This record gives sequence, C-alpha cells and structure tokens, in this order.
Amino acid sequence: MMTMSERDLGSDLATGGVRAPRLGQIADGLAVAVAVSLPWSTSATSILIVLWLVAVVPTLDVASLRREVLSPAGGLPVLLWAVGALGMLWADVSWSERIAGLSGFHKLLVIPLLLAQCRRSAQARWALLGFLASALVLLAVSWALVLTPGLTWRGRGTPGVPVKDYILQSEIFAICAFGLVGQAGELWRTRPRLSLVLVLAAAAFIANIGYVATARTTLVVVAVMLMLLGLRQFGWKGGLVAVPAGAALAGAIWMSSPYLRERVSTAVEQVQTYGASDVDASNTSVGLRLEYWKKSLALIAEAPVIGHGTGTIPQLFRRDVTAETAPNLITTNPHSQILTVAIQLGLVGVAVLIAMWVAHLALFRGATLAAWFGLTVVTYNVVSSLFNSHLFDFSQGWLYVFGVGLTGGMVLGATRAPAKAGEGT
Repeated sequence: MMTMSERDLGSDLATGGVRAPRLGQIADGLAVAVAVSLPWSTSATSILIVLWLVAVVPTLDVASLRREVLSPAGGLPVLLWAVGALGMLWADVSWSERIAGLSGFHKLLVIPLLLAQCRRSAQARWALLGFLASALVLLAVSWALVLTPGLTWRGRGTPGVPVKDYILQSEIFAICAFGLVGQAGELWRTRPRLSLVLVLAAAAFIANIGYVATARTTLVVVAVMLMLLGLRQFGWKGGLVAVPAGAALAGAIWMSSPYLRERVSTAVEQVQTYGASDVDASNTSVGLRLEYWKKSLALIAEAPVIGHGTGTIPQLFRRDVTAETAPNLITTNPHSQILTVAIQLGLVGVAVLIAMWVAHLALFRGATLAAWFGLTVVTYNVVSSLFNSHLFDFSQGWLYVFGVGLTGGMVLGATRAPAKAGEGT
C-alpha cells in the first residue's frame, strides 16, 4: 500500500508538477498574443494582459521575483510605483482622484514579472517576431488605404491610420524600422538577400512615417535613433557619419513629401505665433502645449521636493482657470512625462524616473539583437516623454512595459546561459 507521503507526492506530480509547465506555456503564448494585439486593439490587449497575469503569477517563485525586484531594471519601476503610492498621502484631493492618479503607475509593476518570465523562457523571441509581424500587417493595411483609389473610408480620423491613432502608429513603425535595420546589419555578411529584404521593409516603415502619418515627436526620435544606429554599427565614427546621412535622407523626404512639410511648417508657425502675439494659446496645438508646460513649471516651483501629491493634476489645472475663461487649459495631462511626475512627486519622483530609464538603457548596452530592440523601445520612450506622458498612456505605456520586459528577459537569459555552461565545465 502507498503511504500518505507517497500519495501526496503522486498527487503533486499529477497536478502541480504538470500544471506548472502547462501554465508556463500558456503564459508564454499569452505574452506573444499581447505583443501581437498591441498595434491593433486596446480592448484585446487589456483582456490578454489580465489572462497573462492569471497564468504567469503561479509559475513564478519568490526567489526569482526577489532577484528581479532587487535589480535596478526590475526594482526601480516598483520603486517609482511605491513613491506614487506614498504621494497619495499628501495629495489635497479626494481619494478617488488619488487612486485615479496612481492608475498610470500600476503597469510598472509588471516589468519584474516579465523579466522573471522571459529570463527563463526561450519563447520570448516569438513575442518579438509576433509584434513585428503584426506591425507589418498594419503597415500593409495603412498603405492599402492610401494607395487604393475609390475607397469611401481611408482611416480612423487620419488617412492611412486604420486603428488607434497616428501617434502610436508612427511610434510602432519607427521602432520596427530601426529594429529591422539592426537585424539586417547582423545578417549582411551571412545572408545578404534576407538582409536586403529587411532593409526594404524598414524603408516601407520610414516612408509611411514620412508620407502617410507621423507624430512630430517621431521625427525627433528618428534623428536620435539614427545616431544610435551609427554608434552601434560603426562606433563613434559611425555616429558622426549618421548625422549627414540622416540629414540627406530627411532632405530627400522633405522635398518629396508635401505632407511632412505641412506638419513641420505648421508647428514652426504655431511656435512663432505663440511667441510673437497675444493670440489665445488654445487656438493652436503647439501653443496649448507650451501653456501646459509654463503652468506645470509654476506648479512645480510651489512644491519642488515632493510635489503636490498623486492625482492632483486635474485640480491644480482647474485652480486658476474656469471652463468659461479657458476651458482648454484644464487638463489631466501636461504632455510631458517628466513634468507629470514632477508636479505630483517633485524632484524625488523625477530622480526615480530618470534612474529607471538609465537602468533600462544600461540593460540594453550589449551587442545582441534583443538588446538593440530594447534600446529602441527605451530611447523612444525617453525622447518622446519630453513632449508626451507616454509612460502613463495605455498603448504607449504597455508598449514600453512589454518591450522592456520581453527583450530585457531575453538579454538576461542570454547572459545567464554562458555562466551556466562555465559552471558545468
């Protein structure tokens, strides 16, 4: 007869011992599904993230989570969330507003979970490939809407933007373009034909940004990414060469794209109008953003160290204006990640935010393809956060979290594998 301990062992093997690998496979598959859904559907992404959390949490042990939380890449996002949670204590608004203000921070808690999952999983690369494939389909649909005559519907709000908005679409296309160019550089000597195909695909992404739909922020990020690409491929000389090469490319697109000229020229005119006249700032998008920044700096000066508290931004922007005098100046989003954090959490919060970005940039300092993809995601978020609060936005925020988590886990897993091989010899 089996003893009690033998029966317990058999039960464990029949349930937990089998369930854990199955849950791990399900969690890997759901991570891929989240990556595929990000360019397309907010609702699908939300549902898939919840399902992924349900599947992945039982597969993670305390030791692996502790390791990630105690590392800079995994721990600093948690610290930023913790500072945001503490910020609710000194916020002079209702608790519902404080909780709403903290909601933007919640997604940061997912980064250590993803790092722990993808460090041990060999399937994270499929999420990266799934994201690229999904973006390529979106690219094809975008070009089809623009190039097919006779269509009664050409996009959602903007021609060539089938889903979500042009800001997210141009961000995704820029990340994919530079990711593909990095992969092409890796394959040039061994598989030149495939490398050429990847370069052509990257060119299609860049052309869509230049001719179809772009956020002005994307143009700034592309310039920074060109320099990073030159540095990665050819060192400091490559970084210097990237400047004139990028200028030549930008000049060619500028001369051939009336759309791009209109986007940039409009922004320049709005800045000049804002600085040279008393025209109401709310009449232009650039002027309105500059007003947000001016108001934000004044608010930060009132509480520079620890800020006004989490969730106070709407109340602070309502304090000096009314819906009758300047309705557009009442906002929940100052359109700058640094200012958004500084208003609520002061220089303390900004220091943690910048430390998190630095830790993630350091995580991707290696020469692997996963590191390059991760670097493009972090670079885009850092640069775009000068002009937007993308870390707290849904799509851009989750793109950052899953981009860092998936590629970061791949980088950590790749560095652990040689160490294990050395231990076995």
